Amino acid sequence: MTHFGYQQVTITEKTQLVTKVFDKVALRYDLMNDLMSLGLHRWWKKIAFAAAAVYPGHKVLDIASGTGDLAMLLVKAIGTNGCLVVSDINSNMLCHGRKRLINQGLLAAHYLQADAECLPLPHDYFDCITIAFGLRNITNKASALTEMYRVLTPGGKVVILEFSQVELPLLQYLYDAFSFKIIPRLGSIIANDRDSYQYLVESIRQHPPQAQLQQMLEQAGFEDVSYTNLSGGIVALHTGYKY
Repeated sequence: MTHFGYQQVTITEKTQLVTKVFDKVALRYDLMNDLMSLGLHRWWKKIAFAAAAVYPGHKVLDIASGTGDLAMLLVKAIGTNGCLVVSDINSNMLCHGRKRLINQGLLAAHYLQADAECLPLPHDYFDCITIAFGLRNITNKASALTEMYRVLTPGGKVVILEFSQVELPLLQYLYDAFSFKIIPRLGSIIANDRDSYQYLVESIRQHPPQAQLQQMLEQAGFEDVSYTNLSGGIVALHTGYKY
């Protein structure tokens, strides 16, 4: 058994339920991200991109790429001599992200529909792996982290951007009120889908807090693991290296 938001479900059921959620939200995902984060998600992703510190010629894997916000920044940075693999388990999200990149004239990326827990990719290949707001939706996070370590080249870096645990009591109160009262209502009004956004809110509370995720990265083999809180801990940026 595992959790789907606050529900207890089987592992197979969670995979199916998460797929349904992102099938539903794909077309309105960017608009809802702007509304739910008050536009801050774009700033958070720029910070993650800066932390990735990729250069022309680098080989980069963007897991759970979604609609491609981070992929757009990455593919510009690595240039035509680099390699960007854009990966997502959900075909609708992957297709939507691909269309966005193509519409921007960014044609150098490769697209891969794959489960982050079992990547069909070679050992020791990528210079950098990024994942923004996707880790919490993965059923077996430890397996996914182990796979990231496997496909990363020695000296490579992993960058994980994810919602986390708010540190300030007053901010926590305001954040919870906004999350549970406003976001599902926005989902109902904008996307005609309250349940999916209720799940997304609940999934944040089920995600490992900062120190626990740091420990999970270390257990997967990563070294020099650290994290930085953004917006009072609403979001945390974790980084680690493979040596």
